[in-house]
This record gives sequence, structure tokens and C-alpha cells, in this order.
Amino acid sequence: MEGEFSQKFYTIEEVARKVGLSQKRIRDYERAGFINPMRHQRTNNRIFTDFDIDQIQRINFLVRKRGFTLKSLQQLFKYAPCWEIFDCKERTDCAAFQNPHEPCWRSVGDCVCKKPCATCVVYLVRSFKKEKLLVRKAQELS
Repeated sequence: MEGEFSQKFYTIEEVARKVGLSQKRIRDYERAGFINPMRHQRTNNRIFTDFDIDQIQRINFLVRKRGFTLKSLQQLFKYAPCWEIFDCKERTDCAAFQNPHEPCWRSVGDCVCKKPCATCVVYLVRSFKKEKLLVRKAQELS
């Protein structure tokens, strides 16, 4: 499936084959808030971009090779900067790195990845409310 500006789009079946995951696992990543594929206007089917595929592969690496659970990844993405999580090689040129106390999607300047922030896993997960971890845990124990 081709889109405007010759950006390539993929169905969930094509993505599953490309990344070696089941469609169910890809939907699990979406439910966890790690990806947010576009939807086809008429059919409401998921439409993935190359950036979405990169995100899926990054998440899968962290799950399979680094041993993270989806829940622990949600916490990691809420609190750790993206350049640390993904070991960004271009971090010094990135507005998110230059303004670490400001959310990357609000930073002045351009992101090095050149992708819409609304599709980035860090942006998607940080839309969840942050909590003070130790205070919450102490309340649960009492």
C-alpha cells in the first residue's frame, strides 16, 4: 500500500511477517501504548509505517533480549529519557537531549528522528499519568 509522498504503508499481516511476530503480539504492543498505527478510513484496519515497524522492533528487542515485561517497559518509558532507552547516537543534536527537563514533544527545535512525536513510544506512554513510585508503594503496603 503506497501513500502520498511515497511513504510506504503496511497491513498488520505484512508487519507481522516483516518483524517475525504474531499479529496478536503486535496488538498487545498497541494495547500497552507502545505504538499507535493509523486506521484506514473505510475499513478501520491498522496501517503501519516504517517508523511503526522500527518501534515494534525496538520494543521486541527490549522484551526478548533485555527481559522486560510490557508493564515494566511502560514504567521505563514514563521515567527514562528516550536517548538512554534507545542508545541514540545523535543525542547531542536532539532538542530532547538539550532540554532534558522539558518533554521532548514540547522542546524548541527539531527532533533528530524527524518523525511525528505522536507516533513515538515515549510520547505515547507518557500520556499516562506519572505517579510517585515510592509513595504509591508505601500506601499499598499499609
